[in-house]
Amino acid sequence: MPSPITICSGDYDRILAFKTGAVEIEGYTVDYLNLAPPETFKRLFTEQAFDISEMSFSTYLLARARGEWPYRALPVPLSRVFPHNSIYVREDSGIETAEDLKGRLVGIPNYHFTRGLCVRGMLADEYGVRVEDVRWRTGGVDTPGGLTYLPMEPPPGVEIEAIAGDETLGGLLISGGIDAIITYRDPAVFTERHPRVHRLFPDFRPLEQDYFRRTGVFPVMHVIGVHERLLQADPGIERRIFKAFADAKAACLPRLTDLDALAVTLPWLVAETESTMELMGRDFWPYGLEPNRVTFETQVRWSHQQGITPRPEPLADLFLDIT
Repeated sequence: MPSPITICSGDYDRILAFKTGAVEIEGYTVDYLNLAPPETFKRLFTEQAFDISEMSFSTYLLARARGEWPYRALPVPLSRVFPHNSIYVREDSGIETAEDLKGRLVGIPNYHFTRGLCVRGMLADEYGVRVEDVRWRTGGVDTPGGLTYLPMEPPPGVEIEAIAGDETLGGLLISGGIDAIITYRDPAVFTERHPRVHRLFPDFRPLEQDYFRRTGVFPVMHVIGVHERLLQADPGIERRIFKAFADAKAACLPRLTDLDALAVTLPWLVAETESTMELMGRDFWPYGLEPNRVTFETQVRWSHQQGITPRPEPLADLFLDIT
Protein backbone atom coordinates (compact mmCIF):
# COMPACT_ATOMS: atom_id res chain seq x y z
CA MET A 1 0.00 0.00 0.00
CA PRO A 2 1.57 3.37 -1.02
CA SER A 3 2.23 5.79 1.82
CA PRO A 4 0.74 9.31 1.70
CA ILE A 5 3.07 12.33 1.70
CA THR A 6 2.38 16.05 1.42
CA ILE A 7 4.21 18.36 -0.97
CA CYS A 8 3.69 22.11 -1.09
CA SER A 9 4.90 24.63 -3.67
CA GLY A 10 3.73 27.38 -5.96
CA ASP A 11 1.74 26.42 -9.04
CA TYR A 12 4.46 26.32 -11.72
CA ASP A 13 4.64 24.72 -15.15
CA ARG A 14 7.71 22.80 -13.97
CA ILE A 15 5.69 20.87 -11.34
CA LEU A 16 2.57 20.24 -13.43
CA ALA A 17 3.40 16.64 -14.41
CA PHE A 18 4.21 15.88 -10.77
CA LYS A 19 1.01 17.45 -9.51
CA THR A 20 -1.23 15.65 -12.03
CA GLY A 21 0.32 12.27 -11.27
CA ALA A 22 2.02 11.85 -14.65
CA VAL A 23 5.26 11.76 -12.64
CA GLU A 24 5.31 9.78 -9.38
CA ILE A 25 7.49 8.91 -6.41
CA GLU A 26 7.57 5.14 -6.23
CA GLY A 27 5.85 3.83 -3.13
CA TYR A 28 3.97 7.03 -2.31
CA THR A 29 0.72 8.81 -3.03
CA VAL A 30 1.23 12.56 -3.18
CA ASP A 31 -1.10 15.21 -1.81
CA TYR A 32 0.24 18.21 -3.73
CA LEU A 33 -0.76 21.56 -2.25
CA ASN A 34 -0.25 24.80 -4.15
CA LEU A 35 0.23 27.94 -2.06
CA ALA A 36 1.88 31.27 -2.76
CA PRO A 37 5.47 31.30 -1.42
CA PRO A 38 4.80 33.64 1.55
CA GLU A 39 2.06 31.33 2.84
CA THR A 40 4.15 28.22 2.15
CA PHE A 41 7.13 29.62 4.02
CA LYS A 42 5.04 30.82 6.94
CA ARG A 43 3.66 27.30 7.43
CA LEU A 44 7.01 25.67 6.72
CA PHE A 45 9.24 27.73 8.99
CA THR A 46 6.76 28.07 11.88
CA GLU A 47 4.94 24.72 11.79
CA GLN A 48 7.15 22.39 9.66
CA ALA A 49 3.84 21.53 8.04
CA PHE A 50 4.92 19.51 4.99
CA ASP A 51 6.90 16.37 4.18
CA ILE A 52 8.41 18.03 1.10
CA SER A 53 8.22 21.75 0.44
CA GLU A 54 9.39 24.65 -1.61
CA MET A 55 11.80 26.50 0.68
CA SER A 56 13.35 29.98 0.65
CA PHE A 57 17.05 29.34 0.06
CA SER A 58 18.29 32.27 2.13
CA THR A 59 15.94 31.46 5.01
CA TYR A 60 17.12 27.85 4.85
CA LEU A 61 20.70 29.05 5.29
CA LEU A 62 19.63 31.10 8.31
CA ALA A 63 17.62 28.24 9.84
CA ARG A 64 20.53 25.80 9.48
CA ALA A 65 22.96 28.30 10.99
CA ARG A 66 20.78 28.50 14.09
CA GLY A 67 21.08 24.77 14.79
CA GLU A 68 18.54 22.01 14.43
CA TRP A 69 16.35 22.41 11.35
CA PRO A 70 14.37 19.30 10.35
CA TYR A 71 14.65 19.76 6.58
CA ARG A 72 17.49 19.11 4.15
CA ALA A 73 17.66 20.75 0.75
CA LEU A 74 17.65 19.11 -2.64
CA PRO A 75 19.52 21.00 -5.41
CA VAL A 76 16.22 21.70 -7.17
CA PRO A 77 16.01 25.45 -7.91
CA LEU A 78 12.25 25.60 -8.13
CA SER A 79 12.24 29.41 -8.38
CA ARG A 80 14.91 31.64 -9.91
CA VAL A 81 14.99 35.38 -10.70
CA PHE A 82 17.75 37.73 -11.77
CA PRO A 83 18.20 40.65 -9.34
CA HIS A 84 18.30 43.87 -11.36
CA ASN A 85 14.53 44.10 -11.88
CA SER A 86 13.59 44.20 -8.18
CA ILE A 87 14.62 47.73 -7.12
CA TYR A 88 11.93 50.43 -7.19
CA VAL A 89 12.62 54.12 -6.58
CA ARG A 90 10.69 57.37 -6.32
CA GLU A 91 11.27 59.73 -9.20
CA ASP A 92 12.20 62.74 -7.05
CA SER A 93 14.43 60.75 -4.66
CA GLY A 94 17.59 61.68 -6.55
CA ILE A 95 18.45 58.01 -7.02
CA GLU A 96 19.55 57.60 -10.63
CA THR A 97 22.32 55.02 -10.29
CA ALA A 98 22.95 52.08 -8.00
CA GLU A 99 25.67 54.05 -6.20
CA ASP A 100 23.03 56.64 -5.25
CA LEU A 101 21.49 54.09 -2.86
CA LYS A 102 24.32 54.71 -0.40
CA GLY A 103 23.02 56.41 2.72
CA ARG A 104 19.38 56.07 1.63
CA LEU A 105 16.37 54.55 3.36
CA VAL A 106 15.44 51.35 1.50
CA GLY A 107 12.40 49.23 2.33
CA ILE A 108 12.47 45.41 2.39
CA PRO A 109 9.92 42.81 3.61
CA ASN A 110 12.59 41.34 5.91
CA TYR A 111 16.37 41.24 5.90
CA HIS A 112 16.97 37.59 5.05
CA PHE A 113 14.50 37.05 2.18
CA THR A 114 16.25 35.58 -0.83
CA ARG A 115 15.49 38.26 -3.40
CA GLY A 116 16.95 40.81 -1.01
CA LEU A 117 20.04 38.64 -0.49
CA CYS A 118 20.62 38.48 -4.23
CA VAL A 119 19.91 42.14 -4.97
CA ARG A 120 22.26 43.24 -2.18
CA GLY A 121 24.89 40.75 -3.34
CA MET A 122 24.68 42.04 -6.89
CA LEU A 123 24.85 45.65 -5.70
CA ALA A 124 27.98 44.91 -3.67
CA ASP A 125 29.73 42.87 -6.37
CA GLU A 126 28.82 45.07 -9.34
CA TYR A 127 28.52 48.58 -7.90
CA GLY A 128 30.36 48.60 -4.57
CA VAL A 129 27.18 49.24 -2.55
CA ARG A 130 27.61 47.28 0.70
CA VAL A 131 24.82 46.40 3.12
CA GLU A 132 26.39 48.78 5.65
CA ASP A 133 26.04 51.64 3.16
CA VAL A 134 22.22 51.49 3.17
CA ARG A 135 19.69 52.22 5.94
CA TRP A 136 17.15 49.38 5.84
CA ARG A 137 13.47 49.58 6.81
CA THR A 138 11.35 46.43 7.11
CA GLY A 139 7.60 46.04 6.74
CA GLY A 140 4.75 45.00 4.51
CA VAL A 141 4.97 46.07 0.88
CA ASP A 142 1.29 46.66 0.09
CA THR A 143 -0.36 45.78 3.40
CA PRO A 144 0.93 46.27 6.95
CA GLY A 145 3.18 43.55 8.35
CA GLY A 146 6.23 42.00 6.72
CA LEU A 147 7.56 38.49 6.18
CA THR A 148 8.16 37.71 9.84
CA TYR A 149 8.19 33.89 9.85
CA LEU A 150 11.85 33.75 10.96
CA PRO A 151 12.91 36.95 12.75
CA MET A 152 16.59 37.84 13.07
CA GLU A 153 18.57 40.51 14.85
CA PRO A 154 20.38 43.12 12.72
CA PRO A 155 23.98 42.14 11.93
CA PRO A 156 26.66 44.34 13.53
CA GLY A 157 27.09 47.60 11.67
CA VAL A 158 23.88 47.24 9.65
CA GLU A 159 20.98 49.61 10.37
CA ILE A 160 17.65 47.74 10.20
CA GLU A 161 14.47 49.18 11.70
CA ALA A 162 10.82 48.15 11.37
CA ILE A 163 8.32 50.67 10.09
CA ALA A 164 5.19 51.43 12.12
CA GLY A 165 2.68 48.61 12.30
CA ASP A 166 0.01 50.52 10.35
CA GLU A 167 2.34 51.65 7.54
CA THR A 168 3.37 50.04 4.26
CA LEU A 169 6.56 50.33 2.27
CA GLY A 170 4.61 51.36 -0.80
CA GLY A 171 2.90 54.15 1.08
CA LEU A 172 6.16 55.36 2.56
CA LEU A 173 7.80 55.37 -0.86
CA ILE A 174 5.10 57.71 -2.18
CA SER A 175 5.10 59.95 0.91
CA GLY A 176 8.88 60.27 1.03
CA GLY A 177 9.33 58.22 4.20
CA ILE A 178 11.71 55.92 2.32
CA ASP A 179 13.61 56.32 -0.95
CA ALA A 180 13.41 52.87 -2.55
CA ILE A 181 11.99 49.35 -2.17
CA ILE A 182 13.60 45.98 -2.83
CA THR A 183 10.94 43.29 -2.92
CA TYR A 184 10.02 39.85 -4.24
CA ARG A 185 7.25 41.12 -6.54
CA ASP A 186 6.15 44.38 -8.10
CA PRO A 187 4.67 46.65 -5.41
CA ALA A 188 1.16 47.95 -6.05
CA VAL A 189 2.46 51.51 -6.40
CA PHE A 190 4.39 50.24 -9.45
CA THR A 191 1.78 47.94 -11.00
CA GLU A 192 -0.85 50.66 -10.63
CA ARG A 193 1.49 52.94 -12.59
CA HIS A 194 1.98 55.61 -9.97
CA PRO A 195 3.73 58.37 -11.94
CA ARG A 196 6.46 58.87 -9.34
CA VAL A 197 7.59 55.23 -9.07
CA HIS A 198 9.85 53.37 -11.49
CA ARG A 199 12.49 50.66 -11.53
CA LEU A 200 16.05 51.72 -10.84
CA PHE A 201 17.02 49.68 -13.92
CA PRO A 202 14.04 50.13 -16.30
CA ASP A 203 15.72 48.20 -19.14
CA PHE A 204 16.82 45.37 -16.88
CA ARG A 205 16.84 42.50 -19.37
CA PRO A 206 20.15 43.31 -21.16
CA LEU A 207 21.77 44.07 -17.80
CA GLU A 208 20.73 40.68 -16.44
CA GLN A 209 21.82 38.90 -19.60
CA ASP A 210 25.23 40.55 -19.42
CA TYR A 211 25.45 39.68 -15.72
CA PHE A 212 24.87 36.00 -16.57
CA ARG A 213 27.43 36.05 -19.39
CA ARG A 214 30.10 37.45 -17.10
CA THR A 215 29.37 35.60 -13.86
CA GLY A 216 27.46 32.43 -14.75
CA VAL A 217 25.12 33.24 -11.84
CA PHE A 218 21.38 32.60 -12.30
CA PRO A 219 20.13 33.35 -8.76
CA VAL A 220 18.11 30.69 -6.96
CA MET A 221 15.19 31.93 -4.89
CA HIS A 222 13.70 28.63 -3.68
CA VAL A 223 14.87 25.04 -3.37
CA ILE A 224 13.09 21.85 -2.32
CA GLY A 225 13.26 20.81 1.35
CA VAL A 226 12.71 17.22 2.54
CA HIS A 227 11.80 16.50 6.15
CA GLU A 228 14.30 14.41 8.11
CA ARG A 229 11.60 11.97 9.21
CA LEU A 230 11.05 10.99 5.59
CA LEU A 231 14.77 10.64 4.94
CA GLN A 232 15.24 8.45 8.01
CA ALA A 233 12.20 6.28 7.29
CA ASP A 234 13.14 5.62 3.66
CA PRO A 235 16.90 5.87 2.92
CA GLY A 236 17.48 6.84 -0.70
CA ILE A 237 14.13 8.55 -1.14
CA GLU A 238 15.94 11.81 -1.86
CA ARG A 239 17.08 10.44 -5.22
CA ARG A 240 13.54 9.46 -6.17
CA ILE A 241 12.22 12.87 -5.15
CA PHE A 242 14.92 14.61 -7.15
CA LYS A 243 14.16 12.45 -10.18
CA ALA A 244 10.45 13.23 -9.94
CA PHE A 245 11.05 16.98 -9.92
CA ALA A 246 13.60 16.68 -12.73
CA ASP A 247 11.21 14.58 -14.82
CA ALA A 248 8.40 17.09 -14.27
CA LYS A 249 10.63 19.94 -15.41
CA ALA A 250 11.74 17.96 -18.46
CA ALA A 251 8.09 17.37 -19.36
CA CYS A 252 7.28 21.08 -19.40
CA LEU A 253 10.22 22.37 -21.47
CA PRO A 254 9.12 21.10 -24.93
CA ARG A 255 5.87 23.03 -24.58
CA LEU A 256 7.83 26.29 -24.57
CA THR A 257 8.87 25.76 -28.19
CA ASP A 258 5.59 24.27 -29.45
CA LEU A 259 3.97 26.68 -31.92
CA ASP A 260 0.92 24.47 -32.38
CA ALA A 261 -0.78 25.87 -29.28
CA LEU A 262 1.17 28.24 -27.05
CA ALA A 263 1.52 26.90 -23.50
CA VAL A 264 1.81 30.36 -21.98
CA THR A 265 -0.22 33.47 -22.76
CA LEU A 266 2.68 35.22 -24.45
CA PRO A 267 2.68 35.92 -28.21
CA TRP A 268 6.42 35.44 -28.79
CA LEU A 269 6.89 32.60 -26.32
CA VAL A 270 8.86 30.44 -28.77
CA ALA A 271 11.12 33.31 -29.85
CA GLU A 272 11.80 34.14 -26.21
CA THR A 273 12.59 30.52 -25.40
CA GLU A 274 14.94 30.16 -28.36
CA SER A 275 16.71 33.42 -27.45
CA THR A 276 17.15 32.18 -23.86
CA MET A 277 18.58 28.87 -25.08
CA GLU A 278 21.05 30.70 -27.29
CA LEU A 279 22.38 32.59 -24.28
CA MET A 280 22.05 30.02 -21.48
CA GLY A 281 21.99 26.64 -23.20
CA ARG A 282 19.17 24.19 -23.90
CA ASP A 283 18.86 23.33 -20.22
CA PHE A 284 18.70 26.95 -19.09
CA TRP A 285 17.05 26.05 -15.75
CA PRO A 286 19.27 23.20 -14.55
CA TYR A 287 18.68 21.02 -11.49
CA GLY A 288 21.49 19.35 -9.56
CA LEU A 289 24.48 20.57 -7.59
CA GLU A 290 27.23 20.77 -10.20
CA PRO A 291 25.31 22.77 -12.83
CA ASN A 292 24.43 25.29 -10.11
CA ARG A 293 27.64 25.25 -8.09
CA VAL A 294 28.74 28.77 -9.04
CA THR A 295 25.32 30.19 -8.21
CA PHE A 296 24.97 28.35 -4.90
CA GLU A 297 28.49 29.23 -3.78
CA THR A 298 27.92 32.87 -4.67
CA GLN A 299 24.73 33.04 -2.63
CA VAL A 300 26.34 31.27 0.33
CA ARG A 301 29.12 33.87 0.18
CA TRP A 302 26.60 36.70 0.07
CA SER A 303 24.76 35.26 3.08
CA HIS A 304 27.96 35.34 5.12
CA GLN A 305 29.02 38.78 3.87
CA GLN A 306 25.63 40.24 4.73
CA GLY A 307 25.67 38.86 8.28
CA ILE A 308 22.84 36.35 7.81
CA THR A 309 25.05 33.32 8.47
CA PRO A 310 28.22 33.23 10.60
CA ARG A 311 30.29 31.29 8.03
CA PRO A 312 29.98 29.97 4.48
CA GLU A 313 28.70 26.40 4.88
CA PRO A 314 30.04 23.81 2.39
CA LEU A 315 27.53 22.85 -0.27
CA ALA A 316 28.02 19.17 0.57
CA ASP A 317 26.58 19.92 4.01
CA LEU A 318 23.70 22.02 2.70
CA PHE A 319 22.39 19.63 0.04
CA LEU A 320 21.36 16.00 -0.02
CA ASP A 321 23.56 13.79 -2.18
CA ILE A 322 21.58 12.70 -5.23
CA THR A 323 24.48 11.29 -7.28
